[in-house]
Amino acid sequence: MRPPSSVAVSGSASQGRRSFYWFLASVFTSAVGRNAYQIASAWILVVSGNGSPAVAAFFAIVSIAELVASPVAGWMSDRYDRRVLYAAADAVRFVGASAFAVLLIANDPLWTILLSAVLFATSDRIALTASQCIIPTVGIGFTLATANSAVFLLTQSGSLCAASLTGLLLYVSTPTITFAAMAVAFALSALCMLFVRREQMAPHHCGAGSIRSKLHVDARLVYLGAVYAFLFTGGMLVSVVGPGFVLEELRGDAVDFGQLESAWSAGSILGVLLLMPLVRVVKICVLQLVALALTAMFFALLKVLDLPLVLVAFAILGVLYNLGRVGVEVMLQSTVPGPALGRAKGAVHCVGVLLGLVLFGIIAAVADDIPPSTIFLTFAAILAAGAIVLSLCRPRV
Repeated sequence: MRPPSSVAVSGSASQGRRSFYWFLASVFTSAVGRNAYQIASAWILVVSGNGSPAVAAFFAIVSIAELVASPVAGWMSDRYDRRVLYAAADAVRFVGASAFAVLLIANDPLWTILLSAVLFATSDRIALTASQCIIPTVGIGFTLATANSAVFLLTQSGSLCAASLTGLLLYVSTPTITFAAMAVAFALSALCMLFVRREQMAPHHCGAGSIRSKLHVDARLVYLGAVYAFLFTGGMLVSVVGPGFVLEELRGDAVDFGQLESAWSAGSILGVLLLMPLVRVVKICVLQLVALALTAMFFALLKVLDLPLVLVAFAILGVLYNLGRVGVEVMLQSTVPGPALGRAKGAVHCVGVLLGLVLFGIIAAVADDIPPSTIFLTFAAILAAGAIVLSLCRPRV
């Protein structure tokens, strides 16, 4: 007969696993809503006649809102219950998506979507910062690489579902119905998060003393911020330039754009699955530099490719994106103390947003005169130069 203590430990472990599974379910449904919002907004702006400059302006507003919200979201994640923050952010997005679904019936899509960007970007930053800070504690019993891979796998699976369903919804129905579907996804996400055990939410950040933990900015944090900035900007570039690339150069429609986003998401899922075996033979920091170099190469190749090779290229870009992104999260969580993790994540994200904001401003100014594939090529050159500099200045991690 098993001793009572053994039964208690087994029961606690079982509850911990169930809590982690509820967390993964929340991450998945939230990712569906978040990516559906970005994909639908970008496509609606393009087909309504506003073109790539409007899409760039949309993502510039998103970037400004995230830039302002990131430090606040990091501080809040280190100060308050991260589960509650996450659920509240998704509840706000549920209300917002429902309201904008109604507004799209009678209002100009341009101003409706641009106004929605502030609300969604702020809520999104709070939810993502809180969820990424939850991982080390809600995933107790797993290694950081395993827990992060599981979370990113479900996130990218949600993105894949969003890309497939959003393209189809936009093709067969109206933007109002598409936004209503997003609202349902956010409601489900908030509900799932309520089933995550509160005790799992990092005991280190409970109590008044935890906020006094200082965030030390050193060479490793700067390096991770730079890697994250290039990867984040590359991912956003797909969303900003992708609609125009499909419509203007590939002569495609909403379904084709959904396929492009699906290829990106499918590649991102594969990138998560490849991370686990690769980190056993290659250091994460080396893997990140290789990912940056190859990303530059495949962005450059988009200039000369046609469908279906473009879909293959975007799938590979998705693989490289997540190899680097998950590596950044693992290194950040393993080098920054738990009580300061939210602020560290906020600082790193700010670096990425700043680079993206500069890029989106340039795109908004010149997008009417430069083909989307040329924008991809220009970013590839910048990324290649950045990868060389980072390889020369790589700190010991």
